Amino acid sequence: MQNNTFSGLFVGQNLVKLSAVASTNAYVKEVLSNSAPLPEGTVIMAENQFEGRGQQQNTWLSEPGKNLTFSVLLSPGFLQITQQFELNKAISLAVLDVLKPLLGSSVSIKWPNDILVDKQKIAGILIENIVQGSRWKHAVIGIGLNVNQTEFPDLLNATSIRTILHRDCDLNQLLADLCRAIEARYLALKSRKFDRIHQEYLNGLYKFEDSATFKLGHELKTGRIIGVSNIGLLQIDFGDQIREFGFKEIGFIIY
Repeated sequence: MQNNTFSGLFVGQNLVKLSAVASTNAYVKEVLSNSAPLPEGTVIMAENQFEGRGQQQNTWLSEPGKNLTFSVLLSPGFLQITQQFELNKAISLAVLDVLKPLLGSSVSIKWPNDILVDKQKIAGILIENIVQGSRWKHAVIGIGLNVNQTEFPDLLNATSIRTILHRDCDLNQLLADLCRAIEARYLALKSRKFDRIHQEYLNGLYKFEDSATFKLGHELKTGRIIGVSNIGLLQIDFGDQIREFGFKEIGFIIY
């Protein structure tokens, strides 16, 4: 274990690097469950995360030493429990803030919080919330970013920064950039800039207001994403009706 410090107010001020761990999110939650103090903004980074997870128990596959797999501990008690998706939007935008200047305008957010470049997945976000009574006590934010890995299983439809730029990128510098971006977006959330964050999230959303094909059970339907509700439901206009969907209730068909 190694501790380092990045510049910034609090995100990354306590940085713990692990050579290997099953899941950085699970590591943070285990420390918290043992009542060990962790300051807000603590970052746990793993060189090898061998049981990384995405939304709904999906597996996040990462080649050791090639990518960023890390978790950030935040304490968003200033938000209501019903406002959990506000944090999701802010963190997704923070990743875009770092990747767009690097990779261009083709970077987008695939609802709810996958990051795509030219229709291929480059990053995923998993936020696990710890609620105590009616108070949102902690959020453990896991981020996996494909950086220098170049080979992926065909079914993943994945890409990496190295694949796009044809050069290796410094993992520590990227992590520092992400910590600064997360802090900036989190502070904007704390300043209650909800409307601005919501509009920027929609502007960065994959297929927002464009015709797209979706999978509903065994049926394929063409529709248009027109918004996202306050609790994170995807709103789609199918022409004859407008419907809302939660996680895993609808699939994207990406050609």
